Amino acid sequence: MEQKRRIGILTSGGDCPGLNAAIRASAKLAIASGYDVIGIIRGWQGLLGAKSNIMLLDNINTSNIIDRGGTILSTSRTSPFDTEDGPQQVLHSVERLRLEGLIVLGGDGTLNCSYDMWQMGLPIIGIPKTIDNDVRGTEYCIGFQTAVQVATDALDRLRSTAASHHRVMILEVMGRNAGWIATYAGMANGADFILIPEIPMDDKKIEKLIQMLVDRGKRGISFSIIVVAEGTIIDGKKYNYNTEGKTSSLGGVGRFIAEIISERTDFNTRFSALGYVQRGGTPVAYDRSLATHFGVRAIELALKGKYGRLVALKDNKVTDVPLEHVRGGIRPVDLTIYRAAERFFG
Repeated sequence: MEQKRRIGILTSGGDCPGLNAAIRASAKLAIASGYDVIGIIRGWQGLLGAKSNIMLLDNINTSNIIDRGGTILSTSRTSPFDTEDGPQQVLHSVERLRLEGLIVLGGDGTLNCSYDMWQMGLPIIGIPKTIDNDVRGTEYCIGFQTAVQVATDALDRLRSTAASHHRVMILEVMGRNAGWIATYAGMANGADFILIPEIPMDDKKIEKLIQMLVDRGKRGISFSIIVVAEGTIIDGKKYNYNTEGKTSSLGGVGRFIAEIISERTDFNTRFSALGYVQRGGTPVAYDRSLATHFGVRAIELALKGKYGRLVALKDNKVTDVPLEHVRGGIRPVDLTIYRAAERFFG
């Protein structure tokens, strides 16, 4: 009896809303096209070692997941290149599982790893997902619009508190190297100042920020909203917080800005960090639709044997580009968008 064709799907890196919608779309189209679909558990980690960690994806376990946050396949930040003979282990696992190819959903790090594996002979199609929206080659990534909506909702709530108590309210959002969330959420909220990694801050710019607050007060405006991306650079450095003595994750720049404002003015200033709330929960309609389109496109490419590609959004159309486009670093915020928001600062 002839064996069915097989294709694998994995999610790697941080979770984000919309992953399950993409898994659902890819799996259902692949099944309808005659494939067995193998889900790899916990990303690349599931392909390392002598025994792969997998599950068969079918029409039952991929139903009723389009609105579910996270990923039914679980995820990890494991890279094959961090393990001795890791890439060879992945290649052996793919061969052992009889996979024609692999659909990889990931952000900048995962997709760069995917390109390296593609160069080693692994047939891969990439799907960009990250709330940071910083993957080269695509205008939007799965998860970004949901994160922006969550951040905007938080800012709207902070605005009412700021107005009631005559405060300066600072919200720190995610964005290690790119300030897409801060820019879009800040613009949607009408924030009075937005700080992002693409525009490093120094004492001169901080004084400009403080003067803006002072000028607002002179005009009779008793509150202000400031949005800051966690990776914002102040005097040449980024801020990290300590967890049980270990310095790892970015964070704390919002608190630092709040302390400066409190020291140099008499404004009643408060700080909040949105944190992982941005990454979890139900995806908004846009992310569900984008993920569905991306998932379908990935399988269409696989059916044509077009591997080494990245599914992408270009000029508001779903297309694909060479996977190599992810190389060369992250995609920073388009400063024309930031400047549009800047016109209304203060």
